[in-house]
Amino acid sequence: MKIGKSTVPRTAICTSNEHTIVVRGEDLCNDLIGHVSFGDYFFLLLTGKRPNAACSAVLNATLVAIAEHGLVPSVQASRMTYAAAPDALQGAVAAGILGCGSVILGASETAGRLFTDVADRIDAGEALDDVAADVIRTLKAERRSIPGYGHPLHKSNDPRVDRLIAVATEAGADLRFVRIAQAIERVIPGIVGKELRLNVSAAIPAVLLGVGFPVASLRGVPILARTAGLIAHLAEEAEMPSGFALSYQATRDVQYEGQVPAGFGASS
Repeated sequence: MKIGKSTVPRTAICTSNEHTIVVRGEDLCNDLIGHVSFGDYFFLLLTGKRPNAACSAVLNATLVAIAEHGLVPSVQASRMTYAAAPDALQGAVAAGILGCGSVILGASETAGRLFTDVADRIDAGEALDDVAADVIRTLKAERRSIPGYGHPLHKSNDPRVDRLIAVATEAGADLRFVRIAQAIERVIPGIVGKELRLNVSAAIPAVLLGVGFPVASLRGVPILARTAGLIAHLAEEAEMPSGFALSYQATRDVQYEGQVPAGFGASS
């Protein structure tokens, strides 16, 4: 059964023969191994182009910024999975990555798409602050969250935001999307009634879009970075187990609110 137009599998990423492995048109051994950083290689794999200096600096900075975030739900899932199946590291990593969605790690892509929509309207002749206010009013009216704004811990300022913007500025990146992100931050209090400051999930797309990173792949940045963090947690889990302790704490604190049969809990 054929689904879609193509009947021939195609790729422009990699090919090889007996002597040479080619990745995006370059010799893996002679041109890439030992010559490019992993972040630069990721960009090459993704786009088919090597990043310029500004892109390299910004992309690597975003990967460092988001790789580790403590015992968040995805890390807990990963550690508990490893505790149950220590012979399957890949399964434990996968368990953590499967928890990356619109709430955890996926907000970078959602915020990036919001920023590109604002940019399109500015290109069509609308004023930045007017568009920023309009998108926030729309999100409020639809009772949707504002992706990339507000943080449960860093309420007044997410320190990663300032650092990523500084890296982008020092590298000579285009700061157009940073200005869009900041304009949205400015209008939020007057519309929502409280301050919601930029968090790292908005800063990542704001700086990456300015160096030509594709919006469709924005979610891949935190996923790639967090994979490194998960592997670190699992290495620690192997030496200093916490997975079953996390499970025990959940069992200890759970409050059952359903019905029970007659005599349940009575002394025998």
